[in-house]
Amino acid sequence: MKMKSLAISCVSALSLLAGISAAHAGAFGLREQSAVGQGSSFAGAAAGAAGLGSMFWNPATITNFKGGQVELVGSGIFPSATMTTQPGSSAFYRNPAFTQSSGDIGQDAFLPAGYASYQINNQWWIGVSMNTPFGLTTKANVNWPGRTYGATTRVLSTNLTPTIGYKINDMFSVAAGLQIMHFKTKYTSAIVSAGAAPANWPVVGLQGDSWGVGYTLGATIKPMDGTEIGIGFRSAVQENLSGALQGLGNSAIKSTVMLPESINVGLRQRVTNDFTALVGFEWTNWSRLKQPAVINQQTGRNAAIPYIPLHYNDGWYVSLGGEYRINPAWLVRAGIGYENSPIDMENRSLRLPDANRWWFSVGAGYQYSETLFFDIGYTYILPLNGNVAMNSSNSGYSSTLGAAGIGNLYTDTSANVNIVSASVRWIWDNPKQTIPAALPKVTK
Repeated sequence: MKMKSLAISCVSALSLLAGISAAHAGAFGLREQSAVGQGSSFAGAAAGAAGLGSMFWNPATITNFKGGQVELVGSGIFPSATMTTQPGSSAFYRNPAFTQSSGDIGQDAFLPAGYASYQINNQWWIGVSMNTPFGLTTKANVNWPGRTYGATTRVLSTNLTPTIGYKINDMFSVAAGLQIMHFKTKYTSAIVSAGAAPANWPVVGLQGDSWGVGYTLGATIKPMDGTEIGIGFRSAVQENLSGALQGLGNSAIKSTVMLPESINVGLRQRVTNDFTALVGFEWTNWSRLKQPAVINQQTGRNAAIPYIPLHYNDGWYVSLGGEYRINPAWLVRAGIGYENSPIDMENRSLRLPDANRWWFSVGAGYQYSETLFFDIGYTYILPLNGNVAMNSSNSGYSSTLGAAGIGNLYTDTSANVNIVSASVRWIWDNPKQTIPAALPKVTK
């Protein structure tokens, strides 16, 4: 009966993912997987500070949750990024007949996530989660000539992760999970048509999708009462994309993209009975992406168009936060984070003018009953400098455009991101019942 309840809970937790959309937050990785963690800039997420959603960063945190539990998360992501053509750009891009701004290329999105866990006995847990670890949607104003370097870009992943956790003793827990990921992308650019306005230029590119498999590993250590340290690893996932070139005869194509692995470390330290300090660190191996080759399956050769330079650096993120319990029902959270983006002037594109950034977050949690919890979190992300220089020093520079006399393009970028997350967690098994249940005493 309990396993049937777990199955029903899993389906309920994951059904939110229908109609999922995408947005970017740090290259095209997505960190918005927990409303609890959102409120503290995800500080200590790998040590269980992101609620049941901590499973995303460290599967071993599943052993912190007794009985059977389900958590549903919904995040509204509201990015804004406008690029304006600057002096130094070629006469072609500064043509007064053309729009000098990309418009807001950021696309608002709703990002759901779902988690379910079940405690089999005092040592074993099973669970499942569904997330979108990678996503991006940008679209430039059709009248902007900068569409030669990016008209529409869309990346969407859906990741199902069944997990098993083992509690060795009161100090150590370990866990592992299997990532089953569907990855889909669309990548288009405009081709200059002499005498025509940018809105009438033909658009070419590709779209494709793939299934890939990876894994997650994690461990937690509780060296003393009130202290938890966690470390989690999400493996790289190879996606062997198949699809078609668009606007180029719709030829079948294939391409291999290796999505990056990441390591997360977290600390939760209870300072007083009411206040807990949180620390987090994350590293992502973005440098493995390089430049995926796009193979035209009809010719067996690399397709000259589209050109997909992803010569990113590794990225890292550090955060500090805390949560304070006001009374038995309410607690509040806050956090600050700094992200060193994998994208800089040498690889920043008009598709993704990403930059180093600050995160500022606040949140609150409300315990309605012994089995029902509500959480909300808000984050404001402030990029430091997303200016773009499409010249010979940029890995995405097109020598073809340069040879055609179209020349360099320089832009000033104004950007920010607002994120609002909310979640509900339901304990569907009796949290007061010992697992396994104690046998009744026999009396005469």
